[in-house]
Amino acid sequence: MAMLRAVSVTVGVLLAAATAADSWLYEEFTTDGNVRADYNAQGQQVASLMLTQQSGGGAFGSRQKYLYGEFSIQMKLVPGNSAGTVTSFYLSSGDGPGHDEIDMEFMGNSTGQPVVLNTNVWANGDGKKEHQFDLWFDPAADYHTYTIIWNDKNVLFKVDDLFIRSFRRHADLPYPGAKPMSVHATLWDGSYWATQKGKVPVDWSGAPFVVSYRAYSADACVPAEGSPLSCPAGTDRWMNRQLDDAERGTVAWAKRDYMRYNYCDDGWRFPQGFPAECSRG
Repeated sequence: MAMLRAVSVTVGVLLAAATAADSWLYEEFTTDGNVRADYNAQGQQVASLMLTQQSGGGAFGSRQKYLYGEFSIQMKLVPGNSAGTVTSFYLSSGDGPGHDEIDMEFMGNSTGQPVVLNTNVWANGDGKKEHQFDLWFDPAADYHTYTIIWNDKNVLFKVDDLFIRSFRRHADLPYPGAKPMSVHATLWDGSYWATQKGKVPVDWSGAPFVVSYRAYSADACVPAEGSPLSCPAGTDRWMNRQLDDAERGTVAWAKRDYMRYNYCDDGWRFPQGFPAECSRG
């Protein structure tokens, strides 16, 4: 019995240590709405956002702002009929008309239909640069890793180990390179837009809708007023990151097999001509 108590104490101490080391939500973020935090058996903190018709959704946003970095999180999305719901992981400089933003938005769908990942880049209020992909797996069956790499050369979007998009910087075109951005996650009712352009709204009989986040990581530079950027050691691992030939191959694969929408193909949206970057690669 004494040995059993000793083992129990040791396990408890180890779990407490793991928990303390992984308490990322309330240490790094402020929360709003329906947000819950718990720990799994491995001591990882899991943040859950919940959406109901009565109380709305939930969100968390980072206390710190960043200027360039690699941002990653694991997510398990809403299971079953998630039509009309929108789950996000994104960076934003704010809500003003000249804001910068880098988006990964997951547009729910009817049971059995693929969830759509909408990627977008805003610079100085200039957006409308969406690439949308049907996810090639069930994002509610298990956790998957979603990553944004942002440097002064390009914005890269990554799902698990696969790069799916590169948005390159051009010296004469808007690019999110001047405004520090905070990290955000949200779950909300996007019935007017999310599924089949708003044709399929949220079915509230399936509520509450829940999405879970874990293993958040921000390897990024922090701006300091009147001082140079404060960057972590080894910044080159993402500051100069661009796609190699193999990674450009995965982007081509995602575009060929899973792309649902490309703003550079939407002539109805741009009757006066496509944005300049569309012809530059």
